[in-house]
Amino acid sequence: MEITWWGHATCTVVDSGVRVLTDPLFAARLAHLRRRRGALPPAEAAVADVVLVSHLHADHLHLPSLARLAPGTRLVVPRGARRAVPGLARLARLRSLAVTEVVPGEEVAVRDGVGVRAVSARHDGRRLPFGPHLAPALGYVVQGAGRTYFAGDTGLFAAMAEEVGPVDVALLPVGGWGPYLGPGHLDAGRAAQALAALAPAAAVPVHYGTYWPVGLDAVRPHEFHAPGGEFARLAGRLAPKVAVRVPGHGERVRLP
Repeated sequence: MEITWWGHATCTVVDSGVRVLTDPLFAARLAHLRRRRGALPPAEAAVADVVLVSHLHADHLHLPSLARLAPGTRLVVPRGARRAVPGLARLARLRSLAVTEVVPGEEVAVRDGVGVRAVSARHDGRRLPFGPHLAPALGYVVQGAGRTYFAGDTGLFAAMAEEVGPVDVALLPVGGWGPYLGPGHLDAGRAAQALAALAPAAAVPVHYGTYWPVGLDAVRPHEFHAPGGEFARLAGRLAPKVAVRVPGHGERVRLP
């Protein structure tokens, strides 16, 4: 199994030859955010058999990035996403994307014995700034030769490990895109607590160190630079049996 971190929450998971892409965001600039670290992902990053979108925030459901997908690509989104984001429905028609809407507990078969199961997340997943709650925030478990948990954006919750079930790899958010994290997020410490409960064989920190608000480079810079390493340090204390890999942007890691 291979995992490539392209930055933010965007990863390619390759399991049994099937390419799974998470929350694609390929932009140099998104509203008040700019990409501060890591080159823009190459064209190969948009090549996928299935794309998983965790929730409706524009840095996770990014329509211009989804427009780079090949026609016919399978797209798995929270139930209600097309109603909440009309542009997604239009894009799906124009690009012939095969959109499947899911809620926690539902499974989607991809191919070659690889499937995806939706799980809960604790996050305000509305289309901001004023969108109503029309679709849940989700995480996903990719089930193939291995089992990979992509948490999306989530806070820590008591039933997380029970709902996710046994997994081999956990892709956990450990930061954000601003100086302060609001509710419904994991920082490095809470992500390490989640890791101890999940007890996978390996983990990769994501959702940090990529985008930052314009003009705020000097405001709490440790929240931009430090979360990945801090997660690895705390995981060594709380979950010492878990192999934590901290890739750079665009780096591919092989996992057993």
